[in-house]
Amino acid sequence: MPVIDDFAKAYLHSDLREIREETLGKLDGLSEYDIRRPLTATGTTLLGLVKHLAVGEARYFGEVFGRPSPDAVPRWDDLELRGTDMWATEHETREEIIGRYRRVWAHSDATIDALAIDAPGHVPWWPRPDVKLFNVLVHVLTETGRHAGHADILREQLAGTPPTDSGRDRAFWAARCAEVDRAAKAADPIDS
Repeated sequence: MPVIDDFAKAYLHSDLREIREETLGKLDGLSEYDIRRPLTATGTTLLGLVKHLAVGEARYFGEVFGRPSPDAVPRWDDLELRGTDMWATEHETREEIIGRYRRVWAHSDATIDALAIDAPGHVPWWPRPDVKLFNVLVHVLTETGRHAGHADILREQLAGTPPTDSGRDRAFWAARCAEVDRAAKAADPIDS
């Protein structure tokens, strides 16, 4: 494997590991209700995002490369189950869902470590189903990043405060919001 391939694989894998942890950190300190309640018009929940990421990652680094996950994953083509991975039932505990996600990580990490960046895979639900590990790494990193961004916003809504690592206090953010609101009104004087 050329040096650039080793570098790309290690770099993407490192970013994936980091963003997984950041996503789970959004659950810290929140009640069971808060991590489970719908926070958008489509019912998005923090714990549901984690559950969804576990299912997706298990599928992409499992089935796609002929390395099925040790945890059962709903079939990708079962329309009756579609979307049920986006929320947690009252019978699924936080610990179970987080534990499943961590087990999926271990399985995914083993797949990534075992395969070359150009190892072939097959994603039957994609229009161009024949892929390489590189394609799947980029896709899963992108999806995880997208959902981590959702989790950031949901967490901010729940906490009513900006991220603690921002280095800014409430007064700064209140002034920023007022400034943004003023600019929005000035740009659209009809709605002001």
